Amino acid sequence: MRLAGKRAIVTGAASGIGRASALRFAAEGAAIVAADVDAAGLTETTLMIAEAGGRAQSRVVDVGDEAAVAALVSEAVAAHGGLEIMFANAGITGRLLTLDELTGDDFAGVLHVNLVGAFLCLKYAARHMRAHGGGSIICTASVAGLRSGAGPISYSASKAGVINLVQTAAMDLAGTGVRVNAICPGLIETGMTRPMFEGARAAGKEHKIGQLNPTRRGGQAEEIANVALFLASEESSYVDGTAIAVDGGLAASLPFVPGKFF
Repeated sequence: MRLAGKRAIVTGAASGIGRASALRFAAEGAAIVAADVDAAGLTETTLMIAEAGGRAQSRVVDVGDEAAVAALVSEAVAAHGGLEIMFANAGITGRLLTLDELTGDDFAGVLHVNLVGAFLCLKYAARHMRAHGGGSIICTASVAGLRSGAGPISYSASKAGVINLVQTAAMDLAGTGVRVNAICPGLIETGMTRPMFEGARAAGKEHKIGQLNPTRRGGQAEEIANVALFLASEESSYVDGTAIAVDGGLAASLPFVPGKFF
């Protein structure tokens, strides 16, 4: 029970990484407030937690809405008596468009959820945590935020922003007991990436999924949840202001053909 007595908010909890993390946190003893815009998915998540013997409540929230995020944190604190963990995980991919095809509205729409949403979750969670002895804030970034070639333009830019947000926020919160870190998933099978996985399977190319990774496979949401659990727990007490790539080794190298250097 590595999170016994802890209280946590997980955004984007209706599916994928958010659901897997909410389940993992609850299994380790945390009381969960699961948030998402998908009410049906949230209901499934909270039922799964309850069936496993955990405690969870759900809130339908647009993380890009400042008043809604402020209310989410206040309601979580009121419901469970405090807040030690915020996992700002909600995100969208956006459309796969070229630089010339992208509009300002396309770009801003992705940043509204991925970057503004992470900022608001961080802001309001930190406001409570710094006044009550500290806590752990985790944001979902992406290997697409580390370099090009792993996602659409607007998505990649938003995730690069999340990485910098974590670094600057950690320094802003220095000495408060509030730690801020990011996870950079690689190719993980979630609702957002499922069409890619299903397309490869339908074409008989499942064996090529993750072929650029040293591990030579795609990842599962539970593998990200395991790292989120580490960052949420006291086991990571000396980890702050960093972005951890959980990508099967994809970010370890530039693209190359094995056995050839030119």
